[in-house]
Amino acid sequence: MNTVHGLIAVVGCDGTGKSTLTHDLVKVLGQDGSAVRRYLGLVSGETGDKIKRLPLIGPRLEKRLAAKAAHAQDMKNKLPNAFGALVMYGLSLWRAAHLRRVVRLAESGVTVITDRYPQAEIAGFRYDGPGLGMARSHHWLVRKLAAREQALYERMAQIRPALVIKLDIDLATAQGRKPDHGTAELNDKIAVMRRLRFNGAPLFDLDTRVPYADVLQKALGAITSHTSTLPFVHDAAA
Repeated sequence: MNTVHGLIAVVGCDGTGKSTLTHDLVKVLGQDGSAVRRYLGLVSGETGDKIKRLPLIGPRLEKRLAAKAAHAQDMKNKLPNAFGALVMYGLSLWRAAHLRRVVRLAESGVTVITDRYPQAEIAGFRYDGPGLGMARSHHWLVRKLAAREQALYERMAQIRPALVIKLDIDLATAQGRKPDHGTAELNDKIAVMRRLRFNGAPLFDLDTRVPYADVLQKALGAITSHTSTLPFVHDAAA
């Protein structure tokens, strides 16, 4: 098991402000160029916003892609076919390769703040776990890919951040911030995120219902407490 001391993960349900917080943490901690942000999910809300801005077809295309992604990510649904399973397995391979690049960057002396982080405890792309799941298909190829994917995520989970900041939220606040997200999906994500332990990595639970300035200051304080080997972090957070 490998703890990467320059790696800090920010995780949480939609509406907790992961994107804003990770950007601001890098602004504060990276004033000397020693901190960067990396996205470790598969498809970001930022990507969806860019698609929406495409002339004429943007909003309709984004809505269609979001619906397909939501169907594939819901572990209650069956996988569409073997080709779909191959695509999902390919996405997991891409995520593993991206994580390796992030680790190399952190080990080079750069503090890396990640938006999301892979885990092997609970299946489902929407929780950053394996997306296939053994129970979702009886097809021999899909089941073989699912087993390989589970092993892949278990290897990724062996790489532990120096700190995982878990952003918590209640359903009403999440709905207010993300009115376009379904109630069941938000409620499910909130419950799952509270259960994840990230393979024993140091965790800091942070209530995001408080004013954002407090969220940022508490996150900086947690990073300061868990990264004593990085002197510039203390200077920036002071």
